[in-house]
Amino acid sequence: MSKKYDIGLGHNDVTLRKKADSDYVSFWDEQAQNLSWFSPWEKILDWNPPFAKWFVGGKINASYNALDIHQATKSDKPAILWEGENGDSKTYTYGDLFIEVQKFSNVLKSLGVQKGDRVTIYLPMVPELLIAMLACARIGAIHNVVFSGFSAASIKDRIDDSKSKIVITSDGGYRRGKIVKLKKIIDDAIKDFEFVKHVIVLERTKNEITISSKDKFWSDLMANVSSSCDAEKLDSTHPLYILYTSGTTGKPKGVLHETGGYLTHLHSTFQWAFDIKDSDVFFCTADIGWVTGHSYVVYAPLLHGATQVMYEGAPDFPDMSRMWDILQKYDVSIFYTTPTALRMFMKFGDDIPNSFDLSSLRLLGTVGEPINPEVWKWYYKIIGKEKCPIIDTWWQTETGGMMISPLPGLETIPLKPGSGTLPIPGVKISVVDEFGTEVPPNIKGYLTIQNPWPGMLQTLWEDDEKYKTVYWSKYPNCYYAGDYALKDEDGYYWILGRADDVLKIAGHRIGTAELESCIVGDDTVAESAVCGIPDEIKGDVIIAFVVLKDGIDIDKIVLEKKLFEKIRNDIGAIATPKQIYFVPKLPKTRSGKIMRRLLKSIGSGELIGDTSTLDDVSAVTEIQNIVKQQS
Repeated sequence: MSKKYDIGLGHNDVTLRKKADSDYVSFWDEQAQNLSWFSPWEKILDWNPPFAKWFVGGKINASYNALDIHQATKSDKPAILWEGENGDSKTYTYGDLFIEVQKFSNVLKSLGVQKGDRVTIYLPMVPELLIAMLACARIGAIHNVVFSGFSAASIKDRIDDSKSKIVITSDGGYRRGKIVKLKKIIDDAIKDFEFVKHVIVLERTKNEITISSKDKFWSDLMANVSSSCDAEKLDSTHPLYILYTSGTTGKPKGVLHETGGYLTHLHSTFQWAFDIKDSDVFFCTADIGWVTGHSYVVYAPLLHGATQVMYEGAPDFPDMSRMWDILQKYDVSIFYTTPTALRMFMKFGDDIPNSFDLSSLRLLGTVGEPINPEVWKWYYKIIGKEKCPIIDTWWQTETGGMMISPLPGLETIPLKPGSGTLPIPGVKISVVDEFGTEVPPNIKGYLTIQNPWPGMLQTLWEDDEKYKTVYWSKYPNCYYAGDYALKDEDGYYWILGRADDVLKIAGHRIGTAELESCIVGDDTVAESAVCGIPDEIKGDVIIAFVVLKDGIDIDKIVLEKKLFEKIRNDIGAIATPKQIYFVPKLPKTRSGKIMRRLLKSIGSGELIGDTSTLDDVSAVTEIQNIVKQQS
């Protein structure tokens, strides 16, 4: 299907996969023993489809496993190397975090927070965000982190649904050199909520804010509180957090993750995928407001006592060199980012990253969406200098941690640009047709997970029926991921985009990721996004939005014909777009996801709707003008 890259880190533990294949329940039992438990479990798995309880009867605490266990050996080791967008920086050792988390745990207790209470956290990417989460986990409160790019209306829904009695926010946060007034947004969101008893305000930007009787400053609360707070001995199945995720319709779904199984999944996958060593400096660019930040910024690195970089701002501010400067400054050895960010960097050519010393890197990773083969090759060659394996990971908010990925810490296998390779041990994944029958190699189908796994969501917050309907009703006792995929002749998995992003053109299904990869395969193109708009004859027709690489000067009519020909040759005439719009940038959320919904609305001439999560709203206006001019 594509050229294989025979690079790895020298591990080849075939026995572990054999154990997992023969008895996945016993396999995960062994993995869970790598954590520190207060008391052992009585039952490994209680599986009452579609509800799973892992390590039933065991007592554990996430904060204890992230901090307490390291104090005897790593209290002076840097845990967080934090850099603010405005140039501020601070280092927190494992000893520092241990003290701060215990203090803030006592702050929460002093405000009446008890085990099982929900706490909403709306903070920028500052260390206090991580401290607040671990403090909640320490006392058994359930944290509900809301991405700091969301609007007041979005936050209001999440606070209301979770019935959080405490909200933690800051006066503001920095984004592209401007101050985002977070406290003001919270004021608007909670003005009608009597159940919110306290708002804790962290001073970050010193902008002017309104203070009410509910408001208390972080610094005041922390000033005279005890720095000793024992971790609660919680059931393995005790809820750790709620994280709201958007669906295709309706309000966001409150994905609920428990403690013991989730931590087991993260501890294992972090070791397998990143081959983590005590000397590593890890940098995951994800915002903690999303699941990647929960799993592979907050919990997994700390479980392993790793040192990591945490960055507050935009990846291209004040210019396109910011990421490479951070990698060089902190001697980062493992870099985990999104294909969207890489496409953006790639657009500006090789000279910028080539002007930095990236020799500390030994392993690269991608997350969040399928990576185009051309982008994969650029990442491998320009950033990794052809010596770093690329960990292309597939997983979801609902799965808790990685499900498909190369695993250099476990085994050496050939890599294929654009493929996530194989499922992690202990997980059975199948690509099936509409009726649940496994499809032959290289045939598109729906991605399903055939057995329960430790990191899986418990349910949707206070909505068991929706949990069953959304994830478990399409195929009996199988988790439906909502993604389109194929498995090739070598057993490698290729993710082809969301099933609800699949375009149905004249009865034919075309994956958006497949078509976008084809377009980006042209050497003039930096990024592309495709969507379907209504057509009386075909049902839908395809339109494409294309961003050219920086400095490209070419006749757009000539290029459009060239791209049409490439699509016909690579995919087929049925995939040819009705129109290609050349645009300066695509509308993206602050986490880097392309808002295809907005592109579809623009192309269809419909109302745009909510744009509050966009990083740059001006992108919408520019695209609207271009579409009008060409219509």
